[in-house]
Amino acid sequence: MKAQITNKEIWSIAMPIMLGNLAQTIINFTDTAFLGRLGVVALGASMLAGLFYYVFTTIAMGFAIGIQIIIARRYGEGNYKRIGVIFEHGSLFVMILGVLLLSVLYFFSDRLLLWLIDSDNIYAASLDYIKYRQFGIVFVCFNYLYRALFVGVSNTKVITYSTVIMAVVNIFLDYCLIFGKCGFPEMGIGGAALASFCAEVSAFIFFTVYSYVTLRKREYGMFKLHKLEGELMGRILKISTPTMVQRLFSFSVWFVFFVLIEKMGETATGISSIVRSVYMILITPCFAFATTTNTVVSRIIGEGRADEVHSAILKILKNCLYCTIPIMILVSIFPLQMARIYTDDLNLAQLVIPSIYVICLGTIFQGIGNAYFEAVSGTGNTSAALYLETGILVLYVAFVWGMTHYTTRVELVWLAEILYGVLLGIFCGIYMKRANWNKKRI
Repeated sequence: MKAQITNKEIWSIAMPIMLGNLAQTIINFTDTAFLGRLGVVALGASMLAGLFYYVFTTIAMGFAIGIQIIIARRYGEGNYKRIGVIFEHGSLFVMILGVLLLSVLYFFSDRLLLWLIDSDNIYAASLDYIKYRQFGIVFVCFNYLYRALFVGVSNTKVITYSTVIMAVVNIFLDYCLIFGKCGFPEMGIGGAALASFCAEVSAFIFFTVYSYVTLRKREYGMFKLHKLEGELMGRILKISTPTMVQRLFSFSVWFVFFVLIEKMGETATGISSIVRSVYMILITPCFAFATTTNTVVSRIIGEGRADEVHSAILKILKNCLYCTIPIMILVSIFPLQMARIYTDDLNLAQLVIPSIYVICLGTIFQGIGNAYFEAVSGTGNTSAALYLETGILVLYVAFVWGMTHYTTRVELVWLAEILYGVLLGIFCGIYMKRANWNKKRI
């Protein structure tokens, strides 16, 4: 019997994931900070078009989470040779999925964005953004799969390396392509999208080369041709389909959140673009520890230690709060300075401050709620996770709709994040305490 999971082990898993999550946070931060110099239209368009793009990528993210759960379970059982087989089956699915998603983006983005966005200026800028960004979706799908592999086998340091590469590529090209520096053309918002595309491709190349060099000779059976197993693919899809639907639904609702705010005007959209970027910085540790909860729960169940799940969750939550609260306090003390990073407009920066206070409080509840939600998924009962979040998201949308229709104060709309975190923590916590999840086989 192995010893209980330690704080050191939690951090060894969570820290590289945290740094890995920073990749998209850095891309968003860099895009928002640079585009903020171009005005609220560029801010709003990059936010809405970026979220529109991510709605599609979340299907691949959900599939990768299912792969991660299965790989972590096999790793916990010591059945290493099956990991390469699982990854190969996942790669086949991801390739087909990536091509389908690119086709939808290429042929239907203009009509979908026209239906969703009221402002002609924001719509035109959004099309300029998505026409470059859409081609990265196949690479993003594979990047999620690689992340699932390395998180599943608790070798998360590679995610740190990929993050550094993405950040360097994105920051350099953002500066060059948005403003036309170093001999590059001045592309504005289209330059931000092209920079992000190049960053995603660079991460894919790194993941592929690193995996081939470090895993080819391991006992995982990587980079070998295996017979296609219909039963295994069916089992993967049984676990992954609910997470795909859940992630798609969840991020679609997040996109709807900003679409409804866009109806409040270009200024409200610009405010929320800045708030979203700050929020992504605040919540990055929460997502990292939530992912850690997922893989730790699945792994220790595979090791036959299901009775330790609750203590492991609480220990992960404690470490999450230790990491999150200092950042939250710092942002709360200097909200104006934080907002000024994104804009030279002092009036716009001051309008952002009330919403920053709201998201600082919301971060605490999101950390707790997401940890328990990922624990539910980690048990392998992804259908239960889907049903739980679906009910909560219905309430979330109703709250956002009411606020955007009956108030002009953006910070009141952002209270939805507190509501979501509280409900997720309560319902998923009750499930983990009372449901018979420890007999789930995957």
